[in-house]
Parts: sequence; structure tokens; C-alpha cells
Amino acid sequence: MRWQALVLAGERPEGDPLAATEGVPAKAFIDIAGQPMIAHVLKTLSDVPTIETISVSVSPDAPALPSGPWRRLAAAPGPSASVREGFDALGGAPLLVTTADHPLLRPATVEDFLKRAAATGAAAIAGIARGQVAAQPPGAPPRTILRFRDGGVGGCNLFALVRPEASGVVDFWQRLEVMRKRPAALALAIGPLTAASFQFGRLTLANAEKALARKTGVAVATVMLDDPLALHDVDKPAHLAFARERLRDRHPR
Repeated sequence: MRWQALVLAGERPEGDPLAATEGVPAKAFIDIAGQPMIAHVLKTLSDVPTIETISVSVSPDAPALPSGPWRRLAAAPGPSASVREGFDALGGAPLLVTTADHPLLRPATVEDFLKRAAATGAAAIAGIARGQVAAQPPGAPPRTILRFRDGGVGGCNLFALVRPEASGVVDFWQRLEVMRKRPAALALAIGPLTAASFQFGRLTLANAEKALARKTGVAVATVMLDDPLALHDVDKPAHLAFARERLRDRHPR
């Protein structure tokens, strides 16, 4: 399967506090190992043989992207809306979606995800990884972990939209994003029984996938990745320090 890739590099209207601290107009352009953070992501995707084209969803007033054969798309006010617009602009599936704040992502991890995502037979697939402390690299900062009955997992900011009907999952994501500051409405949209089951630690990952499939009418799946670094995007100062340390070791000057 040949893929298009979409990198989300936009900013929410309120801006990003980490970008403000670092003195750059958008988080994607924070310096890591002598390059803007997004350059590491673009290099990784460029090194994946099955990715044919790369597009970047970025604010119109953002700085110029690192030079390369990528297409620049105008970001919408929010990640889900940017995916929706990117999906339409790029002609739909199959589309890999990731984020510009994922500098530790490695080509082998992306290749593994795409291969296994296509093999699931689902229309929309998310990459996840186990969140046990023992599996994390030394010095790794804590990540947000979702606690299911069969173990804790974290999101890896890797999404595969394999078939056209995957747009239904993006539409559902847009509805949830609007409700993200209204917990009661969010629980109702997900489903009260599903939300309660998760809250009390009774929801399995498989049942969560089934619940999402019922809500969206789309076959969904998750792919468990073996690379613990896939969990580590950059949201906070500790995450940025960790990424800088890892990439300094990987690319010593």
C-alpha cells in the first residue's frame, strides 16, 4: 500500500505556552538539535519508502517550512478540523496522520505501524504503546496513560485512515473536540455506559474499539507498537528537555 502523509503543525487560537516560552511563533518551530522540531518529523517520514507524498497543515502566518518536497496546507482552528480538511484536499485515503511535535518518531516505527494498520482490515487505525514505567527509556518524563482493564496504554499520534469511510471517525472526533471542556456532554457523546465502564477500570481495549465502531459506523482498530519512544511527543518543558537530550545523543555535533 502506498501512503500520503499529513503532518499537523497548526496552533489553537489561544496559542501554545511552550512556543511562547521558547520565543517562536508556533510549537513546530521550536529548536531541537539545531533544527526546528518539525524538520525531524519530516525527515522521518521522508525515510519511509511507502510514503509517497507529505503535506503539512500549518497556520498561514507560520514561518517557512524546512526545504523539501512537501505541500503546505492551511490549518483549520483545531486538529480534527485540520484532518478533515486535509483528508478532503488530498483526495482521501489511504492517509497517515501524525503531528509536528513528534521529533523522536523513527522511520522503522512508522513502517511497522503502516504495515500492521493495513493488515487489520479496519478503516481507521490508531497507534498505541504500553505505558509501563519499566518499558520507558531512562529519564523519560511521565506520559498520559489510559487505564483499561487489560493494561495501560498511551497514544502515539499515529493514525491511519485506510478507506474513504474513515472520514466518519474524523467527523466524530470533531464533535468530541467541541465538547472537550464539557465532561458531561463528552460522556454522553461517547456513551454513558462506556464512559462509566472506563472510569471504573472495567473497559477493555477491545470493547472500547467496538464502542467507537458503533458510534461512528466505521471499522476501527488499534495497533500496539513496540517502540516506547513513540509515546513521547512534546507538550511540556520536561518533554522538550527529553527530546533534546535524545536527539543530541542521536545526532552529536
